[in-house]
Amino acid sequence: MQAIVRACTAEGWPARVAAIIANRADAEGLAFAQANGIATAVVPSQGKTREAFDAELAAEIDRHQPDLVVLAGFMRILTPAFTAHYAGRLLNIHPSLLPAFPGLQTHARALEAGCKVVGATVHFVTAELDHGPYILQAALPVRAGDTPETLAERILPLEHIIYPRAVRWFVEDRLVAADGRVTVSPAPDGTPDPQWLFGEDA
Repeated sequence: MQAIVRACTAEGWPARVAAIIANRADAEGLAFAQANGIATAVVPSQGKTREAFDAELAAEIDRHQPDLVVLAGFMRILTPAFTAHYAGRLLNIHPSLLPAFPGLQTHARALEAGCKVVGATVHFVTAELDHGPYILQAALPVRAGDTPETLAERILPLEHIIYPRAVRWFVEDRLVAADGRVTVSPAPDGTPDPQWLFGEDA
C-alpha cells in the first residue's frame, strides 16, 4: 500500500488515493495514511458474517466513490456479491506465479513441490479465490537453502514494483481485458510495457 501511495505521488499519476480502509484499528497502514493526509476508516469484521461485513465494507468504500479498489494485505475471502459489485475495478497481489499455489502458505508449498522459480502475480479479483485475470507477474529463481521466510523477503521488493505498475496502468486506462486475458496498450510515446519482471539472476 505504501509503495502504491508513494508511486502515485512521485510519478504524477492522473489519480489520487481517496482512502485507506482496514478491518483492524491497529493496522499499520492507517497511521501511514493519516501521516500522508489520506482519509482512513475502520470497518471491523470480528463477530460478523462474511455477507454482513462485505456489505458494510462496500458501503464505506462507495462513500469515497473510487474508480479502483486495491487490496493490500487484506487476508479475507470476499463474497461473490462484493466481487461482482467491483468487477473490473478490484485488484489484488498474490505471492505466487498463479495459477500455481492459490490460497495460503504459497512459499512453503512451492518449496515442497520443488519449484525452481517463484514469484508474485497482480490480478483482477473475481469470486474464485486467486483466479481472476492476470495483469503482471514477477519471477525469481529459488536458491539452495531458501526457506519460506527468505523467499517472502526476496519476493517483496518485486511486489513493490509490480503492484504500483499495474495500478498505474489501470488509472491510465491502458489495461484491456477480453476473454479472461489482460493486455496492456502501449504508453503514449509508443513504448510497450512487458507484463512480466525477472528478478536477480532469473
